[in-house]
Amino acid sequence: MPKSFNFSEAPGHQIRRAHQLSIALFMEETAGFDVTPVQFAILNALMDDPGEDQVTLSGRVAFDAATSGSVIGRLEVKGWVRREADPADKRRKLLWVTPEGEKMALQMKRAVSKVQSRLLGPLMVEERKQLGALLGKLIAGHEDMA
Repeated sequence: MPKSFNFSEAPGHQIRRAHQLSIALFMEETAGFDVTPVQFAILNALMDDPGEDQVTLSGRVAFDAATSGSVIGRLEVKGWVRREADPADKRRKLLWVTPEGEKMALQMKRAVSKVQSRLLGPLMVEERKQLGALLGKLIAGHEDMA
């Protein structure tokens, strides 16, 4: 009888499990904010580059441009993001974090830092650095797929 594929040792499966853990920790630590990891990333990216267009922003946070519109819409409803048409090209949408959105993002920083610490808790300091470097290398090696 053929033996099944050992998915538990497959890097793809392990990355998916690590992602599940990361999301669960994020949702636990940020429960009072009603925010997703992608929304948090968008807020922070816009704090760094206010007035960025929606497509460029989607690329920066590594999120599907088509889906990002609804995520940004939810942030707009909360009053955390402002979206306007580009005066030079009405099809292009420019985005800014509102003062309320910036306040919320800054309040979440401690909780999100705690997520990272908890996620990496089982690793030694050197292993944390190594994991970060290896994940960065893995992602960079596949940038053409983005």
